[in-house]
Amino acid sequence: MKKVFLAVALLLSPAWLGAVNPVFEGWYADPEGVIFGNRYYIYPTWSDLYENQTFMDCFSSDDLVNWTRHHAIIDTEEVKWAHKCMWAPAVVEKDGKYYLFFSANDVHEGEIGGIGVAVADTPTGPFKDLLGKPLINEIVNGAQPIDQFVYNDNGSWYMYYGGWGHCNVVKLNDTFTGLEKWEDGNLYREVTPQNYTEGPFMLKRNDKYYFMWSEGGWGNPDYSVAYAISDSPVGPFERVGKILVEDPAVASSAGHHSVIQIPNTDEYYIVYHRRPLGDTGRDHRHTCIDRMEFNEDGTIAPVKITFDGVPARPISITAFSK
Repeated sequence: MKKVFLAVALLLSPAWLGAVNPVFEGWYADPEGVIFGNRYYIYPTWSDLYENQTFMDCFSSDDLVNWTRHHAIIDTEEVKWAHKCMWAPAVVEKDGKYYLFFSANDVHEGEIGGIGVAVADTPTGPFKDLLGKPLINEIVNGAQPIDQFVYNDNGSWYMYYGGWGHCNVVKLNDTFTGLEKWEDGNLYREVTPQNYTEGPFMLKRNDKYYFMWSEGGWGNPDYSVAYAISDSPVGPFERVGKILVEDPAVASSAGHHSVIQIPNTDEYYIVYHRRPLGDTGRDHRHTCIDRMEFNEDGTIAPVKITFDGVPARPISITAFSK
């Protein structure tokens, strides 16, 4: 009887009818969606002129619909070597600490910048610079050190990163203070798939590795997400096709995404940014969430981008998705 009342309560709740896209106000891009405990978190880039991108906010929610903003969980006052444009956060939990990896300074050859890492006791910070310098500063294999994604596979920590059409994967040491060598003695391994631009992401499903990335130009309508499937977290990655693209009736420039999986289910949500129709502002991008589903053969079905968003989904309630 309790389950019946719970189901009725959820169905009658206004939030259960669904959210709207964008999921929160403001110009936010490059969203990293993650679950810590029984709460959702989104870590986006504050989308502005590079000189104004000097901090990062975090948003948290119990249900994917109602979001709380946690302002300036890190900024350039804390990260002394980052003088502008902190962006593309990636956050993981390890041994009770929360680590935020970020890009800074739009670094070019000979400049200080690249990928940094910060640490906090809670998912909402405040985050403190872990190293006092970039974790990766140099340009290797043509990949600008930006857009990092950190992935844990059976205790091994991999970081995929890269702009300028090149993607590297590195292995992080146990304290996230440096890199470990591959079997061949190198620190960097290039894994660039066809048409790669930036924004790598990895997930594992049914013992297959789904490597995803953004294609096209981040300021253009052709910005989109494609993917590959591999038996290994380091590839090879043969491009399958696109799964997130613009919809002329909804929005353009849909890309730089992440994916949230509801624990112990086959339920997935894609978190991404896109541009409002008719808006030509360079930095006018906002964060949205839509459902992502798999076909019977294991391929990813094309995502339908919507204005409606997704229904409320408390993490502790899984019976309704089975």
